[in-house]
Amino acid sequence: MSDKFYNVLFLCNANSARSIMGEAILNRIGTGRFKAFSAGSQPKGTVNPDALHLLETLNFDTSFARSKSWDEFAAPDAPEMNFVFTVCDNTTNESCPIWPGHPMTALWAIPDPAKAVGTDAEVHLAFADAYRMLNNRISLFVNLPVDTLDHMTLQHHLDEIGRDTKPN
Repeated sequence: MSDKFYNVLFLCNANSARSIMGEAILNRIGTGRFKAFSAGSQPKGTVNPDALHLLETLNFDTSFARSKSWDEFAAPDAPEMNFVFTVCDNTTNESCPIWPGHPMTALWAIPDPAKAVGTDAEVHLAFADAYRMLNNRISLFVNLPVDTLDHMTLQHHLDEIGRDTKPN
């Protein structure tokens, strides 16, 4: 096993639910090999309470969670990212900054659970579904032999992880 350590940034518009969940999941299952961060292009300023509740129910420490701008990670003193994953399902008219170090990027679109309407159970289900999709994708990612794959092959795997795969 490699001693290489990778920084990963999860991006979304508001940085209030999906990207926060991605940060939490990767920091749990990627411990020792990956360090996750999250940010938004238009941060809401607060983390969605339903996202926090779900994470707390799953025994995550949520003290890390805060909604912040991606500008923090484009600053000269920011940690250099190896990977940047956009988890928004609508990136129309979004232009990402040029990240220092030119990290690998992929779109891992997840429907926004914060837009869910209906009963409390239906809203909770939307958050649980977003968590499940993120957890599945991140689990696939952490099990890739990242340090032994060439750039093109690794990019192909990252793109495949983000594709919607529906059972037949």
